[in-house]
Amino acid sequence: MTILKKDRILSVDDTKDNLILVEAILEDEGYHIDSVANGEAALKNVVEFPPDLIILDVMMPGINGYEVTRRIRNNPEINYIPILLLTAFDESSVVEGLDAGADDFIRKPFDTEELLARVRSLLRLKHSIDEQRKMTLQREDFVSRLTHDLRTPLVAADRMLHLFLQEVFGQISPEMKQAIHKMIRSNQNLLEMVNTLLEVYRFEAGKKNLNYESCDLTQIATEVVGELSPLAVEKNLILKLDTHELNQTGNNGGIVNGDRLELRRVFNNLIANAIKFTDTGSIEVRIFQTLSPTNHPNQIIIEVQDTGYGIVAEDQGTIFERFRQGRNKRSGSGLGLHLSQCIVEAHGGKIELSSQLGKGSTFTVRLPKIT
Repeated sequence: MTILKKDRILSVDDTKDNLILVEAILEDEGYHIDSVANGEAALKNVVEFPPDLIILDVMMPGINGYEVTRRIRNNPEINYIPILLLTAFDESSVVEGLDAGADDFIRKPFDTEELLARVRSLLRLKHSIDEQRKMTLQREDFVSRLTHDLRTPLVAADRMLHLFLQEVFGQISPEMKQAIHKMIRSNQNLLEMVNTLLEVYRFEAGKKNLNYESCDLTQIATEVVGELSPLAVEKNLILKLDTHELNQTGNNGGIVNGDRLELRRVFNNLIANAIKFTDTGSIEVRIFQTLSPTNHPNQIIIEVQDTGYGIVAEDQGTIFERFRQGRNKRSGSGLGLHLSQCIVEAHGGKIELSSQLGKGSTFTVRLPKIT
């Protein structure tokens, strides 16, 4: 057997003869072996010199193999390492070890070929997972760099087009102005998609920092509705905001702890989508609160209801997945709703959809209220 990479294996056993035996078998196969005699030393070794595989005896004084396994699996700073448990015939709970997070087990006294086969199998698993993780990191890095690099020429093009429109470089015909208006809209749509993709990447990579403060959802909704009203008017749609229930209850209604800019993005995405996919009727935005059993407000509810096309039942379960485009010809990149979900969940909330084809859709956001 040819080993291209000298894998490091940590052998943990309180019996010296067992350590010597495992080391002799595996070193003959070309592996590098570190041996320790107890669970405390094993945990220290894993943190300081992460191995590619751990062969772990179950019954040890102090921290036993089950507890070592649990601590390794519960430590988010330790990347995945396969764990092979060594257990004696009279031990009863192999199940406990597997439930703790071990990947496989072998009974003592073990057969040499069986040990080597299990080691090779677990190392193949380790290499496969490491390769997938490497590819994921490379993909995320590529997306981040791409989105940053794309924004620069798009912003520059937007500024230049506006200069042309202002006739800074000379007079242009009405037909040319109309064409430039279309170019500006297309450029802005592309820039918005790039910005959304960048935000999605930041959330999924855990690199998004939220600036928490006391946010008045009524105020945010009023601003967004005001900005988007011209789009509704163009389509002869009624766009209204209903906050009367909050006004009646008082008690700082509509106040949550969150990032104002990101919550504003959620309102903008949901209301703009409702306008886009509604040709006749109305879009109603409602904000109210639910009460706990002790009659204290515990949730702020935001509903965006439209009378648009609706969403077919088979698409509703995947509507918040990224790049999941709807069947409607006006569907965009499939990122807006996914980003909205990321934002809402980062605020400890939940976003849901109810829809009926031909009768419209209602998106419901639930956010915890400041108590």
